[in-house]
Amino acid sequence: MPPNRAAWLTAKSVRPLEVKTAPYTSPATNEIVIKNGAIAINPVEWSKQLVGDLMFTWIKYPFVLGNDLAGEVVEVGSGVTRFKPGDRILGHALSMDPNVNKNSEGSFQEYTVVRANMASPIPDTLSYEEACVLPLGLSTAACALFQTDTLALNYPDASVTALGNSKKTENEVLVIWGGSSSVGCNAIQLATAAGYDVLTTASPKNFEFVISLGATQVFDYRSKTVITDILKALEGKKSVGAIAIGNGSTEACMEILSKTSGSKFIAQISFPWPEKIPTTTLALFGAMMGLLWWNLSIFITSRLKGVTAKFVFGSSLYNNEVGGIIYDDFLPVALAQGSYVAAPKPLVVGKGLEKIQEAMDFHMKGVSAKKVVVSL
Repeated sequence: MPPNRAAWLTAKSVRPLEVKTAPYTSPATNEIVIKNGAIAINPVEWSKQLVGDLMFTWIKYPFVLGNDLAGEVVEVGSGVTRFKPGDRILGHALSMDPNVNKNSEGSFQEYTVVRANMASPIPDTLSYEEACVLPLGLSTAACALFQTDTLALNYPDASVTALGNSKKTENEVLVIWGGSSSVGCNAIQLATAAGYDVLTTASPKNFEFVISLGATQVFDYRSKTVITDILKALEGKKSVGAIAIGNGSTEACMEILSKTSGSKFIAQISFPWPEKIPTTTLALFGAMMGLLWWNLSIFITSRLKGVTAKFVFGSSLYNNEVGGIIYDDFLPVALAQGSYVAAPKPLVVGKGLEKIQEAMDFHMKGVSAKKVVVSL
């Protein structure tokens, strides 16, 4: 077995991550082992390090964080027929999922065990740094759009997007608040491939970017008239629901859906977070109390407006049919034919496991229409 190293979260809220040896784990049935070529950073990873046991309470230390990876298959388990050693793939690592919770399945290491139904081959034209931006954003968007307990929309069709047109549904529109985010980029493309029109928000500098991904119309989320403008665009059309990403998004989507025909369901991707990251115990306590109050406010408001808002956990598709539909059926074809874009673009901040803490700190300060990546 090859030697392995990982960037470990050794205890609650400890900084920095400690790079040291880690076990190499062979794949079980329907699993593969990836030699990671690049990994990407998500808010969930630095948030766990920051707030400790206030979130992901099932995690025990020391622990290997990380969701996004791309690299080379080095070993396959029994039952795996889609992959062989030497294949270039991207994968969603599941160590942080409550039903997985295994260090061997975290991406912040050199060799990671990945479920075969959470991996996709990538074309030679796509670098590992470009490919690794996709998994968690893609998975979360797919959970929000297609699971039966969320928006339950039609599945995407890669063969349709290849023709340059779409299997348009009649006047059915999805609202995505936060279109230039990682989840937003993927939700726009998946919803478009499934035949829906997409109304989304972004900052003006990212308008052209989200339109290029397939959005029908884009609105400035800072505009005082943004909700009125979206409601006007929805006149005569049927809403199929909304995806809420970022501070203020759930409240805005509740206001929109309460005044439109169609679905009243909001797939909630994120919780509000202070613009200034809390760095003291007192500030962190204040942020957590604010979050509790916000949850209560959303609960009350949603019932008054007749709207349902549900938080989406971005890895649940591994345990239902959506995982296979996205990673087995849709994504390999869409990437190969160039009809699906690896977005947002990678922002590579360094090379090696030792750079992961720096990358997390960089991401914490905020990025726009980019995903922070570390090459390995």
